[in-house]
Amino acid sequence: MHRHRRTLAMVCCLIMSGTAIVAEEKEDGFVSLFDGKTLDGWHGDEELWSVEDGAILGATDGEIPDNTFLISDREFGDFVLKVKFRLHDHQGNSGIQFRSKEIQELGGKELPDFVVAGYQADIASERYMGILYGEKTGRGIIHDVTDEVREKLEDAVVKDGWNEYVITADGDHIRQELNGVVTVDINDPDGEKSGVIALQLHRGHDMRISFKDIVIKQLD
Repeated sequence: MHRHRRTLAMVCCLIMSGTAIVAEEKEDGFVSLFDGKTLDGWHGDEELWSVEDGAILGATDGEIPDNTFLISDREFGDFVLKVKFRLHDHQGNSGIQFRSKEIQELGGKELPDFVVAGYQADIASERYMGILYGEKTGRGIIHDVTDEVREKLEDAVVKDGWNEYVITADGDHIRQELNGVVTVDINDPDGEKSGVIALQLHRGHDMRISFKDIVIKQLD
């Protein structure tokens, strides 16, 4: 009899704990931007972007006319964005665009489809990992990483493995955190305050990159 009561009590505790966990997941405010199966909610060159093993895969032999992007259908203003990425063989150059605009021409020159301009949290096999770049804005490197941060990234970044960016855009405040290392924490009144999120394939690089667990929490 006592054993049955103890078993019932344990079951109740497990149910209550499970409910608490589910509630926490619902109350954290993050919404997924990728369903793990399709590219619904995104648009880009279908010859370059696909879904493989539950992740978005971008692949190019480098023979593309310009940097090209998989672009979110929606725009976002103030948010916290989390994205996991894997730069296969730790080769190539990519990035996560945010508060960006899809553009068709620049300086009077017509551009290919699926090109964007705006903030980029850089992903690269070389020194640019972790920087904040102004893609096609004329601003170049908006914020570079320090030597101290670069040394921390050498230990923190998993080469040819999964890494996570946490990007916060709140008014003028831009913050980038890569595997727990803060690489950017600035106020930038000159940047756009809303726009699309996009994933980059850089021209001139024979490369593959995967993205998964793309979630966003919009800030009030």
